[in-house]
Amino acid sequence: MLGGILSFHSSWRNVDRDYTDVPSALLCESLNFRAFQEAQAMIFAIEEINNSSALLPGITLGYKIYDSCGSIARGVRVALALANGNKDSFPASSPASNCSRPAQVQAILGESSSSPCMAIATVLGPFHIPVISHFATCACLSDKARYPSFLRTIPSDLYQSRALAQLVKHFGWTWVGAIRTDDDYGNNGMAAFREQAEQLGICLEYSVSFFRNDPREKLQRVVNSIQASSSRVIVSFMSYMDLEVLVRELDRHNLTGYQWVGTEGWITDSYTATMEGHHVLDGAIGLAIPKAEVTGMREFILDVKPLNTSGNLLFTEFWEALFDCRFQRAASGAEGRWRECTGQEDLTGMQNTFTDMSLMAIFNNIYKGVHAVAHALHRLLHCEQTCAGRMQPDPHTILEEIKKVRFETKEGDEVYFNENGDPAAKYDIINWQPRADGSVGFVVVGLYDASVPAHRQLTVRNIPLVWAHNSRQVPVSVCSERCPPGTRKAVQKGKPVCCYDCLPCAEGEISNQTDSITCVKCHSEFWSNARRESCEKKDTEFLSYEEVMGALLTSVSLLGTCMTGVVGFIFFRYKNTPIVRANNSELSFLLLFSLALCFLCSLTFIGRPSEWSCMLRHTAFGITFVLCISCVLGKTIVVLMAFRATLPGSDVMKWFGPLQQRLSVLAFTLIQVLICVLWLTISPPFPFKNMEHYNDRIILECALGSAVGFWAVLGYIGLLALLCFVLAFLARKLPDNFNEAKFITFSMLIFCAVWITFIPAYVSSPGKFTVAVEIFAILASSFGLLFCIFIPKCYIILLKPKKNTRKSMMMGKKALKSL
Repeated sequence: MLGGILSFHSSWRNVDRDYTDVPSALLCESLNFRAFQEAQAMIFAIEEINNSSALLPGITLGYKIYDSCGSIARGVRVALALANGNKDSFPASSPASNCSRPAQVQAILGESSSSPCMAIATVLGPFHIPVISHFATCACLSDKARYPSFLRTIPSDLYQSRALAQLVKHFGWTWVGAIRTDDDYGNNGMAAFREQAEQLGICLEYSVSFFRNDPREKLQRVVNSIQASSSRVIVSFMSYMDLEVLVRELDRHNLTGYQWVGTEGWITDSYTATMEGHHVLDGAIGLAIPKAEVTGMREFILDVKPLNTSGNLLFTEFWEALFDCRFQRAASGAEGRWRECTGQEDLTGMQNTFTDMSLMAIFNNIYKGVHAVAHALHRLLHCEQTCAGRMQPDPHTILEEIKKVRFETKEGDEVYFNENGDPAAKYDIINWQPRADGSVGFVVVGLYDASVPAHRQLTVRNIPLVWAHNSRQVPVSVCSERCPPGTRKAVQKGKPVCCYDCLPCAEGEISNQTDSITCVKCHSEFWSNARRESCEKKDTEFLSYEEVMGALLTSVSLLGTCMTGVVGFIFFRYKNTPIVRANNSELSFLLLFSLALCFLCSLTFIGRPSEWSCMLRHTAFGITFVLCISCVLGKTIVVLMAFRATLPGSDVMKWFGPLQQRLSVLAFTLIQVLICVLWLTISPPFPFKNMEHYNDRIILECALGSAVGFWAVLGYIGLLALLCFVLAFLARKLPDNFNEAKFITFSMLIFCAVWITFIPAYVSSPGKFTVAVEIFAILASSFGLLFCIFIPKCYIILLKPKKNTRKSMMMGKKALKSL
């Protein structure tokens, strides 16, 4: 014996209770044609098995089917009636065979909704009576600790929730509203959808619930939430009975143009697609159980004449509603308003909800459930030729065997249950598309298969889809527009993560994807472009010969070198003249040579830094300048010694003759060479990419290596220059014709001023200007020495030759004696 629990009525009448009388029986209303189709599908499967010689030969299956009215309390009551054989219930049909005595059922098929199934499975769980549902999808029912005897032939909502979230994400909808039936199916399904949606970056602007029997005020709150929302997509986890109530209310408020995303609970329900106000759902898209066709079932369901043989009041009500007629009744006044039912009416040519076979996939689930019980019994009874005479197994044994069954139906569908009592999850993606006759077509536009890898589970076909208002354009439903590359999302305070501002990436950071949540910092040698969408290699900066400043400094350096050469040529040409001979010609030529090197060493500071150029520029600069200052110092000492030599009895010149002058220059220069060698040995200068000073540029410069070495070189030059300045200052008042002290004083004054000014300028100058400042200091001090020491002599040699005589020199000597 198989039991069945179906909602032949979709609701019941609310009656005010005063708690003084025993409550009356539930007053069921709103006849549900779908339940009659489901009952016919169950009976068809049972009759097919009874007429089969291969499955349960010699065994006849009977059935008892009850009406639960969609009520949890009523569902529990009829479940207990099926379990203990209590006849004081509301049977919809008598067994096919003589089953008048109380009989315990081996399994129960039903209910259609999750909440009644949860209650029924909870009550029957301790008795281990199998409960197999064809339409209860709540993921909570997979909990075998709470519902050990529950199985189903429809996938769990856990998979449907994932599929819905992926479907919403596929079309770019990140800002959606959610409406659910206020029962376990809707609440648990929406909770699972919300969890999946959050992982995919989808936000729910609102999430509201109601039940079809709720007061009107609660329904109005749902309507108000939709009216106040900015989202254009509504995800609904609802049964078709609750959706009918909501759609009528939305139609009354003219709330159309929303994109509905539905579940298998209503997306392929023909009654929903034809009821008043169904245009509210235009272009709906959702998930449905894959289409199925069972040979002979359609004809069996539509053969309603056998239903009239039982004389049951429920089928009388069904017949009258189906054919819009009335059987003769004792109630007065019934005649005249309705045509009389004969019981021989024919459905041929009629179009109504009962004749619509769009839910054949659901009926196929009932068919699978009945056959699962039959195959379990077949194995338990060890049926070969016949099963007759075998002892009837207890429900617990049947339950354990049902969990193990694996078979194929005559249509080729494989039937089995996993460890949670669930079948494999597979859904068709359905789109409501209008037909030429004004009806709605349920067009399969894709597939969701949970058995394949995650990236291939959702497939949407490349076919035209119809959306809200029968538009061909995919609707947009976002809280904030997508952030283009070059920006990042910043969540608005107090709002969901889908509501954000698009902030440009900071300098040096990029985002090359739409809707990036972070900006990525470029590598240290790269910098973001103007649009902040890609990293570009930074420009390198160094003082080059091609740019104006580099070319100008190069020209000045070469000019100084040429001028030094010209002065050297003049001195060489007039080397035997008194003015050249009187000013220590040997030191003068050495000084001119060192000045030429000073001018040329500035060229090593121009161009891309390399290892050899970095070491050469500072050492060449340090050594040539020390050589230059040593020569000037030697000339200054010669002037002072010459002055001392003119005094009576002085023989000082023998202590500072030409040999001593050469040795002093060599000694001073060797000290600088030693400093440079130590510097290059311990920590030499090296090429360095300075990325700190500028964000968007790399400064190619020479790092000092050892700062002590650099400042030791400069300090030694400064020490010699200061000594030279002091000595020249002391000799400044000696006769002009005999010494260069006055000119050396001026040259050292310029030299010291330039290099004292150089220090703060060098430290504060950015990038290539640091090098330019150093070159300028070298050239300025070199020109100072050249102009102050040699130009006056060249002036006399070339323009005042009359003063370049021995007589003039002797006049200076007499003047010196007069001192």
